[in-house]
Amino acid sequence: QVQLVESGGGLVQAGDSLRLSCAASGRTFSIYAMAWFRQPPGKEREFVAAISGSGGRTYYADSVKGRFTISRDNAKNTVYLQMDSLKPEDMALYYCAARYASIATARWQYDYWGQGTQVTVSS
Repeated sequence: QVQLVESGGGLVQAGDSLRLSCAASGRTFSIYAMAWFRQPPGKEREFVAAISGSGGRTYYADSVKGRFTISRDNAKNTVYLQMDSLKPEDMALYYCAARYASIATARWQYDYWGQGTQVTVSS
């Protein structure tokens, strides 16, 4: 079992930066692929970024490529999402997710989810 707790959300202006954190429980954090998903108001939850257990592989949604960076610190059991050049369309509830397997990008492939952290971007 893995428990995930996100933090770092908030209200920012377009063009600003924000860093989300996701703290995970458990001693085998490094073998879990981790990902960030987001759910904009009134829309489906969508993939944002994923990272392999070692941190050596990353995937990004086209909409955030070049602006967002996913990283992890296995010594701290934490995964991060650095979000730069934020746009109003990035506004959403951001979720951290984990799976006991290789990196993946589909929502159904992830077994563990956090409660979400809200990111609001004003224009």
